[in-house]
Amino acid sequence: MSRLAAHIHDKRIVICCGAGGVGKTTTSAALAVAAAQDGRRVLVLTIDPSKRLAEALGVTSNTPDPVRVRADREADAGIQAPGALSAWMLDPKLVSDATVRRLVRDPKKAQELLNNPIYQQVTQMIAGMQEYTAMEALHGFVERGEYDLVILDTPPARNALNFLDAPRRLGEFLDGRIFQMLLPDREGKGPLGGTTRMMAAKILSGVFGDEFYTDLQVFFSAFHGIFAQLNGNAQKMRVRMQQDDVVFLLVTSPVRTALDDALYFEDRIRELDLPLGGLILNRSRHLAEARPMPDSGLLPPRATETHRAALAHLVVLAERERKHEAEHRELLSTLVQNAPKDIEVLTVPEFPGGIDDLRGLGELARWMLDETHAHKA
Repeated sequence: MSRLAAHIHDKRIVICCGAGGVGKTTTSAALAVAAAQDGRRVLVLTIDPSKRLAEALGVTSNTPDPVRVRADREADAGIQAPGALSAWMLDPKLVSDATVRRLVRDPKKAQELLNNPIYQQVTQMIAGMQEYTAMEALHGFVERGEYDLVILDTPPARNALNFLDAPRRLGEFLDGRIFQMLLPDREGKGPLGGTTRMMAAKILSGVFGDEFYTDLQVFFSAFHGIFAQLNGNAQKMRVRMQQDDVVFLLVTSPVRTALDDALYFEDRIRELDLPLGGLILNRSRHLAEARPMPDSGLLPPRATETHRAALAHLVVLAERERKHEAEHRELLSTLVQNAPKDIEVLTVPEFPGGIDDLRGLGELARWMLDETHAHKA
């Protein structure tokens, strides 16, 4: 059994990290199919799948709960009971709304916050909100124990691991003087005196207008307790991410910028003392080294100038392809050399036409689980 196969057989949480456009979502879905084929109840939390992949998984945006893949599609993918595959497209506002309704006990106050115009723009106002809501969703599923394995497809950005630093970041935000100025006056008590608070309120009202400033007060006052709850959940998940049943996988592609991002993620994972379980290099052409190249042997016995011109053009294209293959081998070598000791680097070829159905995901999963395609650092 390859190490990747062991991960999806034994772990409870798999987190796929990487830059955008490297095939991270497809990789996450393929691993979920493989785990379901192994008889596990699997949930894949995805961010932005392609339209056809979303249709294959049966997911759409704005669904309040995960969606179980249809039985006939599971059967086509080789998934049999007790294995089961569910998917959920993460929607930051949907997760945030559910969090508000769960944490604000008074339904009237919860609805007041949901209707607040500042709250409705919160995903743009608070950097990394997508990452926080992804972790909040993951926390809920893990706490409830509904699935044997949860696979998280993280947002395609370098700040995708910022949720692991959430306790410090949220603490700084909650203790900040600007935050305290926006809280309603509490008889002059607290970090800011009554006079200072009144002066700040007058200035902010003059800048933003009374209505907007009131909306800000309502938002920050109501969200203060919610942030505290999120902070607690983030602390729990920060500890949870270091346990033996969790693994992080880095996904990249043979493009220098993507490789640089992968090395950045690797450094961050090491810095945060998280369990890195492997690196997956998608769309690699390094395996094509043995392919025959065009030469004069392709010409017919009575070759014309047209034949020779066509061959010359083909040779140019082939040389360009050979150069790409050499670049891919060099990038693979760099990745293997920089990988931590005993970490496998798995290479995945470029599948013609892409992968956007369950059968294709099953084929990709079989390739990834084949230990002969892994390179050890």
